[in-house]
This record gives sequence, C-alpha cells and structure tokens, in this order.
Amino acid sequence: MFTGLIREMAEVLSLKNGFLTLKAKYSPKVGDSIAINGACLTVVRFTSDTFTVELSPESQKVLAIENYRSKVHIEPAMMMGDRFEGHIVQGHVDCLGTVSSIKKNGNSTDFYISLPNKYSKYIIPKGSITIDGVSLTVNEVNKDSFRLTIIPHTIENTLFKRYKVGTKVNLETDMFARYVYNMFKKDDSSSLSWSDVDNIMARY
Repeated sequence: MFTGLIREMAEVLSLKNGFLTLKAKYSPKVGDSIAINGACLTVVRFTSDTFTVELSPESQKVLAIENYRSKVHIEPAMMMGDRFEGHIVQGHVDCLGTVSSIKKNGNSTDFYISLPNKYSKYIIPKGSITIDGVSLTVNEVNKDSFRLTIIPHTIENTLFKRYKVGTKVNLETDMFARYVYNMFKKDDSSSLSWSDVDNIMARY
C-alpha cells in the first residue's frame, strides 16, 4: 500500500530487457515493493546508490513507458506506524490517461486529463486520483475527462513540469470509489450515478 506522496525523483540509468535501474538516495532491499510512477514494482537487485526493478511484459504494455526516462517518481511501500497522508493507493495502474489541455489559472495550473469511458465512473468530484503515483484531488468531472488544479510547488517537484498536451500518464482511480460503485450496482447493464450512491447511503 502507498499514499501517493512522492519520496523523491530518481534518475533513470537504464531500461533494458524489462529491467529498470534507478539511481536514488533511497536504499531498498531485494524483494521490497516500491511505486515507480505509480506502479508497484519489486526490487530484484541493488548497489550502494542504485536499485533495479523488473517490469513484466504486461506492465510494459499497460504503463506509460515513455515517462520512464530521465526522472521518475518513487515511493516506498507504506509501513505499519507510518504517518498517513495523501490517500490509499494500491500501486495498480487502471489505465492510461492523456493530458488533453493545460491552462493557467491564477497562481495555479489546470490540467485536463482524458481517459477511457469505462473508468470515468470511478472519478468523483473532490475525490482522489493518482497520476503517475502522485495523489491529487479531482476538481471537475466531465464525460470522458477530469480537471486537476496543480500548485506551482507540485509542478516544480514532479513530472508535471514535463507534461504537455498529448502526454500519457498512469492513472489509478480511488480504491473506495471502485468498491462502493461495485457494491451498489444492480447488474452489468444498469448504470449508477454518484447521486444514486448518496441517496442509498442516506438511508442507513
């Protein structure tokens, strides 16, 4: 389990034959789980200042591999007793999103992210979303996209400063949104809005 709070930006040394080697201040051990751009991966070897994780063919097919270069977000798995911030993140990437628009908004910047329709039902206004491993709050939900408002500090210290229109990103929707939706849906053919869920919850 992770929180979506980035530990550091690690330097990509190589990505070859499914092995990703990073240089970082953080020193994991073999077998440790670590989220890299939001994907939970396993450490298979390490040196004094580097470590290597292995990406399966499935991971390489699902992830936005173009972002696994130069710098990447890393977050070690949360340990019992750690301070909990961000939100509960599993490190299981649901799908790829695409940056569809970037607009200045006062002292912040709005990023609009499009995603496959089948996952949009898990995006909740003022709910949580993980973008390349970063825990963020959704400000607005549209039919096939959502809006994030990013402050300058986040942009400067994450991959957001590198994003442009057309950039692919790893998306993990909120775990509780997925669970609640599937608990209350009637069958595969019926649709359930978040207003419906609110009404159901109000009865208890």
